[in-house]
Amino acid sequence: MNRQISVRWTAVLVMGLLSVIGVHAQQAGQQVVQRPEDISPLLYGEKIPQAALQDVSAKEVDLLETVATKPTVLVFYRGGWCPYCSLQLAGLQEAMPELEKLGYQLLAISTDSPEALRESAVKEKLGYTLLSDADLQVAKQFGIAYKAPEAYWSMLPKTTGGKNTDLLLPVPSVFIVDQTGVIQFEYINPDIKQRLSAALLLAAAGAIRDEG
Repeated sequence: MNRQISVRWTAVLVMGLLSVIGVHAQQAGQQVVQRPEDISPLLYGEKIPQAALQDVSAKEVDLLETVATKPTVLVFYRGGWCPYCSLQLAGLQEAMPELEKLGYQLLAISTDSPEALRESAVKEKLGYTLLSDADLQVAKQFGIAYKAPEAYWSMLPKTTGGKNTDLLLPVPSVFIVDQTGVIQFEYINPDIKQRLSAALLLAAAGAIRDEG
């Protein structure tokens, strides 16, 4: 696939998805909205922010330093308690061998505490990196955080180790970024039941690799 066609294909996917979530050329930042449809995420071609997260051992991980080592698939999911997220994590595990062949690493970021991440890794038999954004500072920087519905308010402080004091959730999202941290593809959908399929993820990752 040549570069012009691939870039156009990726841009069309991004613009179509952005229209679904109602983004109107607003700049992403620290603003937190009340509805997932009203988020203002980082866009295709923008650079992801400097950020620090914790891994399953509570060790600090510098996001940009990690991304600089190889092209990266960044997945934001709600938590191991979410059945749709668990299915997504399992699908990503199945896609991992092909992603690695394409030269990518996979980082999955959620609201879970490091301890809860360890439980998910064992339960789902995951071989990729899980990272904790328990206070959702990173989700806010990506512009995908929103106020959780009231039904989640009693649970979130427990699953995040008491860090989610603002009672937020991320809109499930997938970003593919290059080694400079620039977004090459994104899938963001406020419908928590709709996740990017492994087939489409692999197709997007392969097309981006071929561009380079």
